[in-house]
Amino acid sequence: MINDRLDRIGDYPFDRLRALLDSSTPQTEAAPLSLALGEPQHPAPEILHRVLAESGDLWGKYPPVWGTPAFRAAVGSWLERRYSLPSDMFDPDKSIIPVSGTREALFMIALTVIPEKISGQQPLVLMPNPFYQVYLGAAALAGAESVFVPAVPETNFLPDFHALDAETLDRTALAYYCTPANPQGTAASVEKLKSIIELARKHDFVVIFDECYSEIYSDLPPSGGIEACAALGGSLDHVLIMNSLSKRSSVPGLRSGFVAGDPEIMTRFKQVRDYGGAPPPMPLLAVATALWQDEEHVESNRALYRRKFDIADQKLSGLHGYYRPDGGFYLWLNVGDSEAAALKLWQQAALRVIPGAYFAKTGQDGNNPGAAYIRCALVHDLETTSQALDRLVATL
Repeated sequence: MINDRLDRIGDYPFDRLRALLDSSTPQTEAAPLSLALGEPQHPAPEILHRVLAESGDLWGKYPPVWGTPAFRAAVGSWLERRYSLPSDMFDPDKSIIPVSGTREALFMIALTVIPEKISGQQPLVLMPNPFYQVYLGAAALAGAESVFVPAVPETNFLPDFHALDAETLDRTALAYYCTPANPQGTAASVEKLKSIIELARKHDFVVIFDECYSEIYSDLPPSGGIEACAALGGSLDHVLIMNSLSKRSSVPGLRSGFVAGDPEIMTRFKQVRDYGGAPPPMPLLAVATALWQDEEHVESNRALYRRKFDIADQKLSGLHGYYRPDGGFYLWLNVGDSEAAALKLWQQAALRVIPGAYFAKTGQDGNNPGAAYIRCALVHDLETTSQALDRLVATL
């Protein structure tokens, strides 16, 4: 009765975290504090409240899968500004679809692009290891076999798809590439992104650039997949880009993102969403349109994250392999044994972090590339962040 492909996935990381911690009671009077969930806690932009209040008449309309022309134009203009694209590089009305958060899109795209067989064999899906768990679930439930490509210090925490043999690449239907990486925060160069696109086109697979953390950075804005497409001549062939407002605008509850890319794939993706998708409601599309058109609130949001990493620089410098990431809001700390450290932090400091082992698969060599790390999300206000890092340092 139950799809046996679910057995290939295993428990979700946060279910595993609850199983690890919830039978223990912290041995401290400090209030429990979670750095486990990457859920931005900054105040929502004023734009959200204003536009939502002005859009009440739209609740009576079913939202179209393609979204609204205004939304597509806003995202298209943002992509052009953000990545200095030629104004005629793509048609937003054929290359952009709104989605209810990129998690949904990352999952459903697998149902769109993965065939039953490739040259008579089970298709493959490439993903970094550690990885965002939706990649694994999407691949398994679409009937594909996952290929876990190490994203470790030796590869600058990014997967090296070029290290795979030609037979593997020829069986590949889909590759997930997250930049800046979750959880490590490393951003790929435009040259690296160009080489991945060329690899995808050579071996005829689709590459998805998961760029949800692209707007949270300390110094230079990270490069993007669509920027690499422009550098290669402008074609979006074999390429999809996904981004959302959850991190950029600190509105995770809005559940609003977009997919942009290859028009042929987008047409097929629209067909899949006709059957199983849940398009963002019209009032929320109006809010999203306004947020993609505004950069002032994004700059304020980014500045707050920079201040939190300034605090982390002071408190963690020289400890647990600390480094300031290129993008995103996570710390990826080498603590030796991630489960033991997470349990100790909960029991002794009432601090919840998530073991890196839960984001990774153990390889045939017995090595789990996340086993030594914990992921900590700096999503709270400055004072709370400072207190949490004091607890972490004192305990570990």
